[in-house]
Amino acid sequence: MTAARLRAGLLLVVTLCTLWHLVYGSVMLQALGVIALAGYLATLRGRLSRMARGLLLAAGLASLVALWQAEAPGRLLFEASGRFAFFATFVVALSLLRLPAYRSRLVRRCGEAMLLQPPGRRYPILSAGSALFGIILNIGVLNLFAGMIEKSNTLAAAQGRTWVRQARQRRMMLALLRGFSLAPLISPMGIGVAVVLSSLPALRWIDLAPFVIGAAGVIFVVGWSVDYLTGPHPAAHRDAASPPSLLPLGQFSLLLLGIVSLVFLLAWALELRLPIAALVGAPVSTIVWLAWQRRRIGMLGLPAALASLRRQLPWLVAPIGNEIVVLGAAGYLGHLCVALVPVESLGPLQAVIEPLGAGNAVLAMLLVVGLAQIGINPIVTVTLLVGLLPSLPIEGLTPALTGAALMVGWALALMSSPMTASMLILSRFTGVASTHIGYRWNARFLLACIPLLSGWFLFASW
Repeated sequence: MTAARLRAGLLLVVTLCTLWHLVYGSVMLQALGVIALAGYLATLRGRLSRMARGLLLAAGLASLVALWQAEAPGRLLFEASGRFAFFATFVVALSLLRLPAYRSRLVRRCGEAMLLQPPGRRYPILSAGSALFGIILNIGVLNLFAGMIEKSNTLAAAQGRTWVRQARQRRMMLALLRGFSLAPLISPMGIGVAVVLSSLPALRWIDLAPFVIGAAGVIFVVGWSVDYLTGPHPAAHRDAASPPSLLPLGQFSLLLLGIVSLVFLLAWALELRLPIAALVGAPVSTIVWLAWQRRRIGMLGLPAALASLRRQLPWLVAPIGNEIVVLGAAGYLGHLCVALVPVESLGPLQAVIEPLGAGNAVLAMLLVVGLAQIGINPIVTVTLLVGLLPSLPIEGLTPALTGAALMVGWALALMSSPMTASMLILSRFTGVASTHIGYRWNARFLLACIPLLSGWFLFASW
């Protein structure tokens, strides 16, 4: 057995055991999943990024502190390991949707249709489209669309005008980045929703929706306005062909609506919390989509779909090791920190922030954005704050407002921090430094967006 197949097999055990435990409540299978997770982490030696290694080290040190200070350290560490396994399962389950998406002609037609729109409509269509695709492809949408942008944005397409080509590159890449960053806000299947809802069991997605969808609307409108005002607006070429139809994008929207509807249906029918329903719904949607693509083979394409999934699983999960470790270790650390840090020890801090009331949601949002600029992944900050802030009795600071503000801070961090994976991907495709993209290309947008979002949360809290 190759190392890639061993890793894929261990992740499959983690996923199946964790799903069974979440749905039916088997502690024995949860323990088996945690053991398989430990085996998987052992196979990643020498393959992890600096951030992932640092988080694993921090998790190890926090575990030693738990063994020393916690009243029931064994139970606490087991619960924290289960949280690590939950987030690993989340990453694997949503990654499965990439397999049928990457092989879908509909996806390629959607990308071509969005990129060939006239300049006046290109930003809103590309931004909205990348947000929709980001729900399924996650960060894969950046690799897919950035490559398509670079291929289509040629000097010949700009009629030999270098400045037009450069302006198109900047505007389309920013539309792609901002749209991708909206995906965790508008999707009930997003990782931000999973982190917040799994940390606050009494909270529902419907409680978050008004705050995060309103904030997403602010981000979208500000981005479109800044794109239009900063231009430029070169004259259209006389011989320019008519823009392609957006019908493929409408068809993809219906497909996405079907997947999200299945998740809500599973949550209602099986009485599951939304993050757990998403973990069940994503693999089911993957198999159905693959079977539809292979429906002419026979038996409704189901055997061919399962065979394809088995064959492609090692390739599919190979790139997500760092993602699993960063998210899982952040969840593990967050669980331990909430248990080890008593609320009464935060008394001096509470005395400072309590008079701010709902304004603490804005501070939390800015803290996520600020720490991301020095390399602290938003996953870590959000996981820790969503566990600590709701435990403080601050008037006006509801769990829904706190969770939504942290999710919006996460989205802004993806658009600004030069150290995030999204910014590094765009830097690789454009040849432009990530600091230049985050602090020069995006400066006007951030200066306009952050005050408006702060005002939105203060207004929404009333």
